[in-house]
Amino acid sequence: MLKNWIKIFVYNTAHNKTYTLLNIIGLAIGITAVILSSIYWEEENSYDKWNPNKELVQEVLVKINETEIWPYNVAPLGPLLKEAASELDSYCYYSSYNGTISLLVINGKKQVVNNAVVTEPNFFEYFPFEVVKGSVAAFSATKKAVALSEEKAVELFGTTDVINKIVQDVSNGSYTITTVYRVPGKSSINPSLISNDLESQLKLQKNEWGNFNFNFLIKLKNTESKDRILKTIEDINLQNREGQLAKKEGLTLEDYLEKNGRMTTFLQPLEDVRLKAEITGFPEGKANGVFLKINIGLSVLILVLSIINYINLATAQATKRAKEVGIRKITGAGKKNIVLQFIFETSILVFLAFICALALTEILLPYYNVLLNKALVFHLTDFIGYFTIIFLIVIISAGIFPALYIANFQVLKVLKGNFGRSKNGIWLRNTMLIVQFFIATLFLIAGYIVNEQVSYMAKKDLGFSGDQILTIRYLNYEKPNRYNFYKSIRSEMMKIKGVKEVNISSMRIGSGVSSSSGFSIDGKNVQAQNVAIDFGYLDMMKIKIAEGRDLNSNLASDTIESVLINQTAARKLGNKNLINKKFDWNGNPLKIVGIVEDFNLYGLTEKVPPMIFYHPKTISWMDTNLQAVSVKIDAAESEDVLHQLEKFWKTKVDFDYPFNAEFVNKEFAKTYASYIKQRNVFAILNIVVIAIALFGLFALSSFTIERQYKQIAIKKVLGASTKSLLLQLSKQYILFCIIGFLLALIPGYYLLQLWLNNFAYRIDFPYIAFCIAFIIMIVLTIIVVFSKSYSATRINILKYLKYE
Repeated sequence: MLKNWIKIFVYNTAHNKTYTLLNIIGLAIGITAVILSSIYWEEENSYDKWNPNKELVQEVLVKINETEIWPYNVAPLGPLLKEAASELDSYCYYSSYNGTISLLVINGKKQVVNNAVVTEPNFFEYFPFEVVKGSVAAFSATKKAVALSEEKAVELFGTTDVINKIVQDVSNGSYTITTVYRVPGKSSINPSLISNDLESQLKLQKNEWGNFNFNFLIKLKNTESKDRILKTIEDINLQNREGQLAKKEGLTLEDYLEKNGRMTTFLQPLEDVRLKAEITGFPEGKANGVFLKINIGLSVLILVLSIINYINLATAQATKRAKEVGIRKITGAGKKNIVLQFIFETSILVFLAFICALALTEILLPYYNVLLNKALVFHLTDFIGYFTIIFLIVIISAGIFPALYIANFQVLKVLKGNFGRSKNGIWLRNTMLIVQFFIATLFLIAGYIVNEQVSYMAKKDLGFSGDQILTIRYLNYEKPNRYNFYKSIRSEMMKIKGVKEVNISSMRIGSGVSSSSGFSIDGKNVQAQNVAIDFGYLDMMKIKIAEGRDLNSNLASDTIESVLINQTAARKLGNKNLINKKFDWNGNPLKIVGIVEDFNLYGLTEKVPPMIFYHPKTISWMDTNLQAVSVKIDAAESEDVLHQLEKFWKTKVDFDYPFNAEFVNKEFAKTYASYIKQRNVFAILNIVVIAIALFGLFALSSFTIERQYKQIAIKKVLGASTKSLLLQLSKQYILFCIIGFLLALIPGYYLLQLWLNNFAYRIDFPYIAFCIAFIIMIVLTIIVVFSKSYSATRINILKYLKYE
């Protein structure tokens, strides 16, 4: 029996080469889309799976107000929590390696180390990396200990035999290497160096309840205690933070909370950080969960389109095998036997499509990585489970319908030659065609709206101008007074041909700032981002003053007490009579002299935060936060001036650290880079989806119209015009297009509104997207169907009527 099935399959394939090839290619495209998205999905879902503590380790985050959530915490919370909560196993502070670089002296040579973490000695309880050399116990017990990743140890020393070697940190003295580790899988924190020297920083801030400077993790004894520990944290914060602020304002705690509200805390399990977190302090960050789901959803839709095409063509082509099935039924073949035969044939086609899909995956994966800015790797053995599921789904969905349809042929109709006029299967093909139009319309609507939102982000007035302004990262931590050193080099930088202006700040537009503090005026509290800027910074960036004045180098008070706030901070403070208003800021008497117009600091997915601007000399410790030297250059001299600046920087400023410079506009563009990827993905998938839909439309309309050649010939003899024949042959497909479009309206509106809600600054829903999608679909439908219909009207009448 199997031998006969194979012979029949080979015979039909040889006589329908084009049909078979198109089916294989169509399925291969759909399967390839699912494989690529599955690789991406598996990559993102693999984070922290190796970690046995992923359920117990909790990241502690605070919600300062209705818009701001911080992944940082205060130094005194840990010890008080450990004392108050018996359900707590332990806590661990660490300082994330986001944007930091360490400089080590090894064998007399300075070495730059990225991705360095400063933490407490119990870090490995939270991330039990695989120990290659040394021990975790030595790291915990040794003061000023360092652990190196296996790769970094080999890079720095040429070997992993580095235990008990001494390294010098240019900022913090000598450290002993106690441990070499290997990260066993994807991890939310993946450092190349870990030092246990955070204790000194924690001690300096042991009574500071307003400085949120450290990432804070806790480890539960069991997950059932999570709610109780969370309540304990909030009680501690209420008693110490809000209690101190209430006392400072001369209010009872109840009156203070009624007036200002309460800071809330929430715990985020490590296992949820990558895909479910709204925000995280873990340096590897969170995945773009929305995009990940969209990517999977779109690839599944493409596979559905491919399957629909297969079903449509299979049921359409089935009429050519009607007599074969009828004769087999007469000779004793049962329905089950026929169904199994056609499922067997589908399995062969799907298997061949899988082979093509694997080849396509290997070809397209490098381009897919470029599109996503990833380094995804495809290992066949890792995806056997996925492939088995996809294989079975495709066979069941693509094989069952055509097989049942063919098995239900009525023998008498087939053998009398009346089957060609049967309506069986037409409803299924028409329904499938409508679904194709529905999916293609959804893609067009989504593609247009994504493109409009990304264009809006690229063109929006951000409140500043970064044209030809270069930001150079200021990393030389050896300089005891960063502002004074900057002043000494500024005049030399201004002498470089093509340099127009030079300034410094603690802010990097697109990346943010590293410090935030709370203060109150007339009972109104605000938690603001601390921004140190030199005179003229706002003017250079074309950031406008909404009220009052800018900081002025001719006024001595502007380096002592004068500050600026932005409009968001002003609104939170009540907006009334704030110019020249004096207030206490952590023991420093300050005065507001101006209100700055809001500008986007972090990107368009986040609202503008409250900000307060100082001169670096106003607050002494603000000097250490200076991190960005901004240089405005002449566009005509840009290539040469960049070369000269790098040369100057390496010889006069940071010769140990790499020269890290980027144009402000380019750096800000990174904040919406993932959405540019989404736009590009939609653009590519739109082409694929529309091509598949049009291919299915052309194939089905070709088959349907070819079956009507005799009717067309008769109508032409009776005097039917070409125009009337075109309308008659095409109208049902135009109707299907309209139905598919109407079905896509509500889900298209709902899903795209959800996507747009990810942005703090977004476009209004562009209803014109519906019109554009409809016009494109109807025009393409008319072109495809009319081309086939027109050729049908030009047939040779005698060829189809000579036997009548």
